[in-house]
Amino acid sequence: MNVLLIGGGGREHAIAWKLRQSPRLTDLHVAPGNAGTAEIAHNIDLPIPRTAASEGEVDTYLDAATKLARELGVDLVFVAPDDPLAWGLVDRLEAAGVPAFGPTKAAAAIESSKAWSREFMARHGIAQPASETFDDLGAARDYVGAARTPVVVKADGLTAGKGAIVTDTVEEALAALEELIAKRSLGEAGRRVVIQERLTGREVSAHAFTDGRTVASMPLSCDHKAVFDGGRGPNTGGMGVYSPPWWADAAIEEAIRTRITEAAVAGMAADGRPFRGVIYPGVMVTDAGPVVIEFNARMGDPETQALLPRLKSDLLEIVWAVVNGRLDEVAIDWEANASVCVVLASGGYPGSYRTGLPITGVDGVDANVQVFHAGTRRDEDGRLVTSGGRVLSVVATGATLAAARAKAYRNVERVRFEGVHYRRDIGV
Repeated sequence: MNVLLIGGGGREHAIAWKLRQSPRLTDLHVAPGNAGTAEIAHNIDLPIPRTAASEGEVDTYLDAATKLARELGVDLVFVAPDDPLAWGLVDRLEAAGVPAFGPTKAAAAIESSKAWSREFMARHGIAQPASETFDDLGAARDYVGAARTPVVVKADGLTAGKGAIVTDTVEEALAALEELIAKRSLGEAGRRVVIQERLTGREVSAHAFTDGRTVASMPLSCDHKAVFDGGRGPNTGGMGVYSPPWWADAAIEEAIRTRITEAAVAGMAADGRPFRGVIYPGVMVTDAGPVVIEFNARMGDPETQALLPRLKSDLLEIVWAVVNGRLDEVAIDWEANASVCVVLASGGYPGSYRTGLPITGVDGVDANVQVFHAGTRRDEDGRLVTSGGRVLSVVATGATLAAARAKAYRNVERVRFEGVHYRRDIGV
């Protein structure tokens, strides 16, 4: 099969790496890709517009991506990132007769609009925190002032994982509202906000493949969002992941699968928005049971980097079964091991940071350790250099979580670039 993969981060490098292992794959293109995907696929210079792109920029991109797929004569397009899904790239491709993996624009609303997702969960009895939606700053301030517990202030739209502000005090919540609604620090994505009860418990990512009827859950994983050790500092796109969580037993997995994931897929079908692709609820496991913090309409980053090295089955076969509505015919097997992913970020991330800094040591990691590229490129001299905030993901597997963690950090120490920053407590 001739496949086009949309995206250019660590998630896409991991997907490309796993697709490349399929005996069914004949050719693989990645748009735009990175220095890592260039080693195993054909990179194509089609940048994805920024999240706050204008309607005209989005239309131009959707047309260009659809034209590219047709010119390449691909059998399948794997749309990995959230923005192209929310803009309706899958709809455009299918209208042009090109099979595509991922939800339609209508189904991707479960992620692209926190307000719509909240209403959806209420309709279908899916456990969620108490919350309200606001686009009026005064009303939002009044709600925060009357709240009896700490809150999380979330931008309604897509924000590359940086739109949730966890607060401890009323003053912090009011400052978050000022940033999002008044100052528009995240553009139109923060024009409307969801103010959500802050829950107490353990957070877990619960990915699953689905063709709109059948649900095939992946192993649970845990993302570390905050930039500094101990969960301190601002949230990022993700600084590392471990899988599986030692604290989540079979009863928790079953509750998430039946009461959240399967309920959501059934609810989307009932609402006339069948969901096909990867659905991924972020869940807080509380004393009262699992509660959805938010839904995502694609594979997580960096969760993908930790999960795919544990997948024994052919990813392309699974994806093709989803696209054709026959996921129930495919057996999906996972390694009974653990994995740890440590993200190496640019100094200053998630704020401002330098790029173009030489990277060394990537070729010196152990043979059974994966280094997935994200913010990387080759300069005019062919040197590997930084080009983004999250630069690389170092992923190790082991018989136990402790073994995987030790191996990951042993190899992290071998990779160098100026200002490199990473958390030292992933998996702890």
